Amino acid sequence: MKSSEIRELTEKDLEERLENEETMLVRLRMNHAVSPLDNPQKIVETRRNIARLKTEKRARQSNPQSESDK
Repeated sequence: MKSSEIRELTEKDLEERLENEETMLVRLRMNHAVSPLDNPQKIVETRRNIARLKTEKRARQSNPQSESDK
């Protein structure tokens, strides 16, 4: 997921995506602990997506006036 895609999301969609990604990360870690994943890089990608989502969420909280400009 690219940063430009994240910026286009609504507040509700952002929350849903964040929740889904966090759930996916837990699931991937559990599966990887039981048996190795085919692509362990998925864990890293998921962590980065979570960071991107949290960064955008934080940016919107600290600068609420930019949302009304759009």
